Amino acid sequence: MKDSLFETDSGWHARELVAADVPALQALFEARQDYFRLVSGQDVAVDEAAREFADLPPAEMPYRRMCIIGFFDAAESIWGMASIVTDFIARGVGHIGLFLMRDGGGAFSYAALEKWMHEVEGQQWLRLGVVIGNERAERFWERCGYLQLRERGPVEYGVQTNMLRVMMKPLAGGTWSEYLALVERDRPEASPI
Repeated sequence: MKDSLFETDSGWHARELVAADVPALQALFEARQDYFRLVSGQDVAVDEAAREFADLPPAEMPYRRMCIIGFFDAAESIWGMASIVTDFIARGVGHIGLFLMRDGGGAFSYAALEKWMHEVEGQQWLRLGVVIGNERAERFWERCGYLQLRERGPVEYGVQTNMLRVMMKPLAGGTWSEYLALVERDRPEASPI
């Protein structure tokens, strides 16, 4: 596939999304109204996809690369997405900002993403925040091998406030203490915000 970053075992492929993909990303978001209602208390905004492209980490949190990856089937229909940040806060720390799939496909898409983040992007650890109460996502990340480091929040999403589980997974045998020496903000005793 042209411009493909990687392929999944099921024949889907992934590529970095660009501005021309905003309508397709918006359609994916609208197909997952359930997610947006759960985490924000409201329907997906009409400009949600454009806002996803504009959402950058705070200036005090350095990173090497940020992009949105789309997962596509053989017919070039978008079936999922992941916003990722590499070397986030520290070298070798990857961050998954949002991972959203239409029904099905999450496990093998994530496995291909993890492999790419480690082998191509050089990430040694992956971290993310999952909204407490989004039980489907909490179970998914636990099945993928993520462990909770701490809780963070409250964080405003739309019209509601949520607490997050900050989770991490070592990809190359690193330890919790090695990770926490790099990313002190994820220490359990760190400020809750």
